[in-house]
Amino acid sequence: MKKTLLISLLALSAVGTTLPSCANYNGDSTNNKQPADAAITVPSGFAITEVATGLKTPRHLVVNEKGDMYVKLGDLQNGKGLVLLQDANKDGKFEKQTGFGNYSGTGITVKNGYLYASSNTEVYRYKLDANGMVDIKAEPEKIITGLLDRHQHSSKSITLDNNGNIYVNIGAYSNSCQEKDRSKGSMGKQPCPILDSAGGIWQFKSDKANQTYGDGVRYATGLRNIVGLDWNNATNSLFVMQHGRDGLHDLFPDMYDTKQSAELPAECMYELKQGDNAGWPYIYYDQIQHKKILAPEYGGDGKKEGPSGIIDPTVAFPGHMAPNGLLFYTGNMFPEKYKNGAFVAFHGSWNRAPEPQKGYFVAFVPFKDGKPSGDWEIFADNFAGGPDFVSPGKAKHRPCGLAQGPDGALYVSDDQGGTIYKITYKK
Repeated sequence: MKKTLLISLLALSAVGTTLPSCANYNGDSTNNKQPADAAITVPSGFAITEVATGLKTPRHLVVNEKGDMYVKLGDLQNGKGLVLLQDANKDGKFEKQTGFGNYSGTGITVKNGYLYASSNTEVYRYKLDANGMVDIKAEPEKIITGLLDRHQHSSKSITLDNNGNIYVNIGAYSNSCQEKDRSKGSMGKQPCPILDSAGGIWQFKSDKANQTYGDGVRYATGLRNIVGLDWNNATNSLFVMQHGRDGLHDLFPDMYDTKQSAELPAECMYELKQGDNAGWPYIYYDQIQHKKILAPEYGGDGKKEGPSGIIDPTVAFPGHMAPNGLLFYTGNMFPEKYKNGAFVAFHGSWNRAPEPQKGYFVAFVPFKDGKPSGDWEIFADNFAGGPDFVSPGKAKHRPCGLAQGPDGALYVSDDQGGTIYKITYKK
């Protein structure tokens, strides 16, 4: 059971730690006076603190070996789309913020002496010096260009393997590949033409300039949209979190009631190998029946199973919670149960009405020998600020990106409130 304690100017020790909500501002958080109207809960022995505030839509983030943080912004802030955060006075807060890069986006990662970052159409890399620092005045190298952006599921999330490859999500510019997108009763296109250039993960070289589609490989297909992905070094394989389709009741009310539409389909974690097909738009995964169900646009009725050759999910979460961050934990700070397990940041739902909205938390999935070893659980909860705020327009904070610090701490970005949180554990 989780207990909570509101953080004030006093540093208190408690069984479980909570952090009050804050408004956007610039400056040190110790100077911020705010109502204690939200309490983010974490398990016993953990503590959560704000380490940066006043950022504009911080999406994914990464921490270098020296403890400096790079954050990708979803919107430009003072004309810049990346921010370097530094704790210059060593007080535990990133009080120094330096902007660079003139493009917005989501993806960011560090590998082999380079910082990689993406816009919605391109991927860049920056050479790091021995201290893990970018020369912010130098022009980055453009390694991938011309990726599709049709203003739906457009973020280009990225991760790298250990063999010189970079993986890029190219989301489907559609809900379910209907003849008329999101139109009641409209049937699906057969075959779905979107899959030629979107709806999957593409693999490129991490060190080759100006690559286009022709230089890449469609690594995996049938994935509607991936925002959270990570290379699992324990399994030497790619894991992703898919945003499931919407509108089963709205589009096919004779087949699905509002309760079914709120819960289905699952938000799925997949382990991907080259050539895998996760089935979108032809199927969806029903976590209640534990089956791959033929989509109604392609002749399904909520019970018919989909065709063969489609992979099963590794984990199936409830529907419409928007998984935006995925991280396999390799640090030594947290207890042993967390080692090599997966953290997932759920951004929160908008489309479960009249059922309550869900998400707005960070979940954890234990892993052993490369496979889930137990049920998933909520790890850090109540980012929204309470039941009255659990919707995108009202939520005070929405988890988006995840990063691990060199000391094993877990960082969470909040692209609604402009905050970066740090979660630590003390024995």
